Amino acid sequence: MKKTLALVGLIGLTAACGGPAATTKAPDPAKLTLVNQTAKATGALDTATWLLDEEPGTLDMDIDGNTSNRTVMANVCERLMQTQPDMTVKPWLAEKVEQPDPKTMVLTLRKDATFHDGTPVTADDVVWSLKRHAGEGMDESDEFEDVDSITKSGEGKVTIAFKKPNALFVQAMAGGGGIVLNKEIVDKLGKEYGTPGHEDACSGPYQVKDWKSGTELSIERYAAYWNKDIKPLTKTVTFKWAADTALVNSLTTGAADGAYLSETGPAVAMQGNQAVSVAYGPTTRVFVLLPTDRGLLKDPKIRRALSLAVDRAGIAKSGFAGLARPWKVPVGAGAWSYEKKAFQTAYDQLSGAPETPSLDEAKKLVQEAGTPKEPIVVATNGDEARTVIANAVVDAAKKIGLSAQIKTVPPSEFGSFYTDKSLRAQVDLVPDDWYITKSDPIGFYDNGLTGSANNWVGFSSPEYDALVAKALADTDDAQRAKDVIELQQRFTADMVWISLVEVPSAVVLGSKVTGPPASQVYMGYPWAVDLGAKG
Repeated sequence: MKKTLALVGLIGLTAACGGPAATTKAPDPAKLTLVNQTAKATGALDTATWLLDEEPGTLDMDIDGNTSNRTVMANVCERLMQTQPDMTVKPWLAEKVEQPDPKTMVLTLRKDATFHDGTPVTADDVVWSLKRHAGEGMDESDEFEDVDSITKSGEGKVTIAFKKPNALFVQAMAGGGGIVLNKEIVDKLGKEYGTPGHEDACSGPYQVKDWKSGTELSIERYAAYWNKDIKPLTKTVTFKWAADTALVNSLTTGAADGAYLSETGPAVAMQGNQAVSVAYGPTTRVFVLLPTDRGLLKDPKIRRALSLAVDRAGIAKSGFAGLARPWKVPVGAGAWSYEKKAFQTAYDQLSGAPETPSLDEAKKLVQEAGTPKEPIVVATNGDEARTVIANAVVDAAKKIGLSAQIKTVPPSEFGSFYTDKSLRAQVDLVPDDWYITKSDPIGFYDNGLTGSANNWVGFSSPEYDALVAKALADTDDAQRAKDVIELQQRFTADMVWISLVEVPSAVVLGSKVTGPPASQVYMGYPWAVDLGAKG
């Protein structure tokens, strides 16, 4: 799954917040420290107030799995697998996962798990839940495209048969596609399930307490939670919604205790403010340049030349106030949930995307391409980050014998580049941000397939296509990592997309609280179980 996160104008927000702006100092992106988790909490809290960007429209994640909904329900609903703060995945409601052959998966369920009404989590609930997720129009239905059948195969056992091997399905079971619901509760509530005033149908450490539509939503520690090893320190978490300046003000004045940030602007505004702390964690999110086949960018030499000439360190500092780091590949290191050493070694060895410009090499490529005179058109929607990127492209082009100009597209139309070919025909480069919800890089590289909807430049390689299919089917982690590393090399050699900076996950905490993960995991891991008071 891909999601684009619009960034707020950094200068405007910082100026609007008064106090923090005066003490803000942009960190060196090369020294930006990423942590999986904030300092461990030791004290109990009766209540904590947590901010969301917006109020969830529903708590039924099959209907709407947006970020606000995920952030709340990660604490309430449980999955067959669970992603950890370090982005690794481990069994959860399914205590064991076996694959007797590449097209068969057998799940053995825990015997002690119960729903919030006290009834056991059964194989029947699992089969029903997975089939519901797979239904037409459901939010996670695409995860089940390779599934042939889902059946109860014994007491506490579920067997999934695939049309073809699918190495990502275990990861999908740690996401929304792996949530197990209480069939009886959902059937009883019907269309009312997920709406204010009704019970949840889940088994997690928290249960929905109250939802005052338009005002707040609260979850409460579930006293009879089945996993006795988990002891949440915070009794009640109350969610309110605020964005931009209102979010910053609530956190710095103590009206709220914390928030996960989808935008860089608030983090910039709060740098140096003693009332809060901001922690940064692993992510899969990367800002990239997507080239089109309109003109010069059809030539891979020109794409490679621009990649060599653009100032990634400068973009990280100017476009993100240092809250990003130069990055060589189109998916962040948070995706390296297995074979981390192999992925890191391969990343370190990559060339073609330097932190600071390599102009001599870039000029040679431009000369080999015939030093074309046609101007490169780079899009922006007018926000600070994309405008900084667009200006960096113009500057890079000028320094290597090319020309470039900027085309500003209204923010409301910017997303149409993904669906409107006539709009793409007006530009050569589109700066945008991407993240994948699975912690496996193979979840990204289908974007380079021949004919992919996001392969605008027309890159086509039968060898690449075959390697994607092989990696998606390979359930052996070590072998899949080798395949993914080769895909990474091929993708970056041709610069199908030009990677720029990795933008970390960010959590901001008030002075009295600590504990939750800083990584991107908060959309699927019960982060509130780690939230508590400082010792």
